[in-house]
Amino acid sequence: MVRTVIIEEVGGAEQLKLVQREVGAPGPGEVRIDQRACGLNFIDVYQRTGLYPMQLPHALGMEAAGVVRAVGEGVTHLAEGDRVVYAANPPGAYAEARVMPALQVCRLPDDISFETGAAAMLQGMTVEYLFHRITPIAKGDTVLLHAAAGGVGLIACQWARSEGITLIGTAGTDAKCKLALEHGATHCINYNTEDFAARVKELTGGKGVDVVMDSVGKDTFEGSLDCLRPLGFMISFGNASGPVPPFNLATLGPKGSLKVTRATLFTFIAERERCQAMADHLFAKISSGEVKIKIGQTFALEQIVEAHNALERRETTGSTVITL
Repeated sequence: MVRTVIIEEVGGAEQLKLVQREVGAPGPGEVRIDQRACGLNFIDVYQRTGLYPMQLPHALGMEAAGVVRAVGEGVTHLAEGDRVVYAANPPGAYAEARVMPALQVCRLPDDISFETGAAAMLQGMTVEYLFHRITPIAKGDTVLLHAAAGGVGLIACQWARSEGITLIGTAGTDAKCKLALEHGATHCINYNTEDFAARVKELTGGKGVDVVMDSVGKDTFEGSLDCLRPLGFMISFGNASGPVPPFNLATLGPKGSLKVTRATLFTFIAERERCQAMADHLFAKISSGEVKIKIGQTFALEQIVEAHNALERRETTGSTVITL
């Protein structure tokens, strides 16, 4: 029996329950992982609240790091004793041990700790696809990134700096803006004291940015479109303030023939080879020192309710790790 966090009903953080569960042996295509740390992400909140529906009851958590303890039939890329990390379906990472499909489980280099791996995987591979898998972004281009002091944000600031990309960030306090700037943002706008769309136009000489990366959703979507140059690309990849309401596609024409996509990491990691390539790219950035993973706060598994509340209240900075 191992400790696992589940929900039986959707709702607030109080729905999170710490229970004892059997783990069992891996079947074909599966591995058993004894876990050392797991990450906390907004997707966990979306699942808990029912924005992303699941069949209940269900365990939560999308990323973790640990050691392979058993390998099922047909698994050839992993072996017992391997240090591993993943950000993958199905949810269930808030657990001391679990059995799961091996497809998206990647070997963790020896020079990267379990805590760093758990903090980096989902957010880091999200940054990898934002910069390399959707639309060409080259040295000298300018991007706008919301929530620049969050887990994805601080990785993205460093990633942009390492590749010569100008990154304009937004955040909700001057302290968070300072943090983003320290991690490589070229500019950072406090959206509570400034009109971010007007400020972006000012910073770009009226031209607008090449790409917007927006994980906030409802509160920033319209303003984000107004920040783009003609033929610019809007990447929506989250809903921290709530889902984007329906909008008239025809408005994209007068705004400059804009392009919009709603992206999710799980599309990009569906193929094992691409998943491993993305992970290797992330690990190389971390090992080289170009990207340093900031673990802003750590909680024990029994503090999972407190952790969710802190994330939803936007009291966290960088990545959040749950120790197991």
